[in-house]
Amino acid sequence: MQDRLKKLIEAARSEISTASDAAKVEELRIRYLGKKGELSAILSGMGKLPPDQRRELGEAANSAKAEIEQLLMEAIERAELQKLQAELRGPKVDVTLPGRFQPPGRRHPVSRTLEEIVRTFRRLGFEVATGPEIELDYFNFEALNLPKDHPARDMQDTFYVDAPWVAPEQGSDENGVLLRTHTSPVQIRTMLSRRPPVRIVAPGRVYRRDSDLSHTPMFHQVEGLLVDRGVTMAELKGTLDAWAKAFFGSETKTRFRPSYFPFTEPSADLHITCFSCGGAGCRLCKMGGWIEAIGAGMVHPKVFEAVGYDPKQYTGFAFGMGVDRIALLKYRIEDLRLMFENDVRFLEQF
Repeated sequence: MQDRLKKLIEAARSEISTASDAAKVEELRIRYLGKKGELSAILSGMGKLPPDQRRELGEAANSAKAEIEQLLMEAIERAELQKLQAELRGPKVDVTLPGRFQPPGRRHPVSRTLEEIVRTFRRLGFEVATGPEIELDYFNFEALNLPKDHPARDMQDTFYVDAPWVAPEQGSDENGVLLRTHTSPVQIRTMLSRRPPVRIVAPGRVYRRDSDLSHTPMFHQVEGLLVDRGVTMAELKGTLDAWAKAFFGSETKTRFRPSYFPFTEPSADLHITCFSCGGAGCRLCKMGGWIEAIGAGMVHPKVFEAVGYDPKQYTGFAFGMGVDRIALLKYRIEDLRLMFENDVRFLEQF
């Protein structure tokens, strides 16, 4: 066996030293060191030898294996070097040629509008709060003073999730999990987690069963909340007027018209002078001179009771706007669905 081992090493030295490519080196590795290779074949007969000869043959085999592994490593390095030299001798690359032009990306109009809205409210002292998009009925409806028979609960408006849930202190509710229809649940979660004062804006995606020129099943909202002692309607009007002037221009005028929302009382809609015609009347404002922009109002006492705030001590206001609609108005886009089709011809205009 010692003779066979010596012949094996001599043959390996001869063949591996002349190997010129990686495939040949791998072939030799398998032949000499593989599970069914020549070295394994020699070692398979060690059990028949006396103990002292087995020890001697084992030491010689380990030495042979180490030498063959070193030869293979050197052969691989030699093959890689030869390959590199061959490539360098081939056609040269002209590094002075200009590279291929990659057109730069653009911020999506909805993203740009959302960031600008939030940035403006940050300057007014609001902080950003977020919450889950898969929401519980209690936070999306119950705590916001939406009764069971309110139209917003209709299955045609809300995407419900097939998942059981037990509402806090409300008992079982078979439609307890849903895709949030507004970002108002963030206001509830924030008030449940802290005591006044609270001053937040809640941007994010919301979902409703709508799809036409001015509605999509998924859209974006920014809602705001301010709660403290002695907050008044005048502060709400002043805050939204300051936002409108910062966002649409200092010449923008605002007006409030009475409205209704279950979670605010009193409630109002903020209208701004049309930034296209300055209030004179045009197609954008449907010749009225005014554009509806934001729904707002003073937080309903029942909402305060749901979160454990004393409505006799605290007052507050809340507001909400559709970011996609604001983007439509700002960029004068007629079909909301263009925002989500990812048509490069449309997006590169921004």
